[in-house]
Amino acid sequence: MDSNSVEKKMTASVKWSGLAEIVAKLINPVSSMVLARLLTPEAFGVVATVNIIISFADMFTDAGFQKYIVQHEFDNEKMLRNSLNVAFWANLALSVLLWALICVFRNPLAALVGNPGLGHVLVFASAVLPVTAFSSLQTGYFRRKFNFKVLFRARLATVAVPLFVTIPLAFVLRTYWALVIGTLTLNLVNATILTISSDWKPQMFFSFHILKEMFSFSMWTLVEQFSIWLTAYIGTFIVGNYLSEYYVGVYKTAMTTVNNIMSLITSATLPVLFAGLSRLQSDREEFNYTFLRFQKVIAFFVLPMSVGIFLYRELVTTILLGNQWKEAIGFVGLWALMSGLTIVFGYYSSEVYRALGKPKLSVLSQALHLIVLIPVLVITAEKGFYPLYIARSLVRVEAILVDLVILWVVIGITPWQMITNIKESVLATVVMSGIALLLQRFHTGVLWDILSIGICATVYFGISCISAQNRAFVKDAVKKLMKR
Repeated sequence: MDSNSVEKKMTASVKWSGLAEIVAKLINPVSSMVLARLLTPEAFGVVATVNIIISFADMFTDAGFQKYIVQHEFDNEKMLRNSLNVAFWANLALSVLLWALICVFRNPLAALVGNPGLGHVLVFASAVLPVTAFSSLQTGYFRRKFNFKVLFRARLATVAVPLFVTIPLAFVLRTYWALVIGTLTLNLVNATILTISSDWKPQMFFSFHILKEMFSFSMWTLVEQFSIWLTAYIGTFIVGNYLSEYYVGVYKTAMTTVNNIMSLITSATLPVLFAGLSRLQSDREEFNYTFLRFQKVIAFFVLPMSVGIFLYRELVTTILLGNQWKEAIGFVGLWALMSGLTIVFGYYSSEVYRALGKPKLSVLSQALHLIVLIPVLVITAEKGFYPLYIARSLVRVEAILVDLVILWVVIGITPWQMITNIKESVLATVVMSGIALLLQRFHTGVLWDILSIGICATVYFGISCISAQNRAFVKDAVKKLMKR
């Protein structure tokens, strides 16, 4: 596939992927705001610890086959469909086996993650594992075909589930069961829509030769997914064992709140970037150009967003979560600030590694980060929640540095290239931050903060448009955003 064709497909795909995230970000905050006021931090803490086990098992049920389907170059459509069938039956068999093991060892597993006596919750929640055997491969198939329009429809349906299922259950039950049942329903809806919409349906075909070939690629992808899972959930596990369910809820909900805001950009671009770079893996010059172009556009939106959340962290936390989450304010702000830097300089690196068929690099990056992350979390957890969330946020600097070095040494993209690529956005964000701090000194209050945010946004776009070249870039970026 030539670069022009890939670019056209990526542009059209980002439109649907971006629209899906915009719709999700219009609905999800409403759902989260209501649920955060109906349920206690302890309820969110229970679900967070249960998800440690489920996400771990789900990682193995997929076995990295979805990324294989997206990245691999097949000789013809028949080979693609044969690989899909093999992957499906392997995933389904493994997911049922893992569900059975969770049922048998439910009580020890619940105690392991800090929720003794809640094994029955783990059994019910893990029923999602066989469901993802359907949705995972269909998602990979649609991404490979750049058919993000179908994924948009599925996303649209799933974001409605909290409104019509989870929130009504929370009103009635007032317990974590509302979240558990809502999550299972969401996955059932997603799998059903994707399977019905796809021109590929599972058939009775299996080949151990194909399975071996797929696993030879997916083995390192699976190891990579494990390292990513460990990075994402090790903090929840440590907080659950050193602190209380209350702080597990505060810890995980603060991170999730920020990640949901940031995913307006990342979720819309990440799968499209991976699919596009996978098609350009044989053209390194175009490959690097596409990556840097994505980084510049992403930085333009993410940097002011992350700094803005940090500066107005109390307003953001109060609006999105409510007054019972005051201990999350500091974490929401600092996590947002570090998330912006991580997204711009490190988050997309793993997509580069996988698109080039080098998931080992991502494994190396995650391993070097975990060597630092785990002892930092254990030491700070003993001192309390405040030192823990500060350390958890700041330790991400190490991960950014590791990815910058790997990209430089292996891929040929230097840190200086990445920094100079976004210099206009950095300058505009610094000026915007100064204005925000001055405005905060003049007055306080919700209405003043909202007005200040509007002023800061105007300043940011004004600074970004000073140079003619960057003015054209901003105009093009905003024009594309408005189209989407």
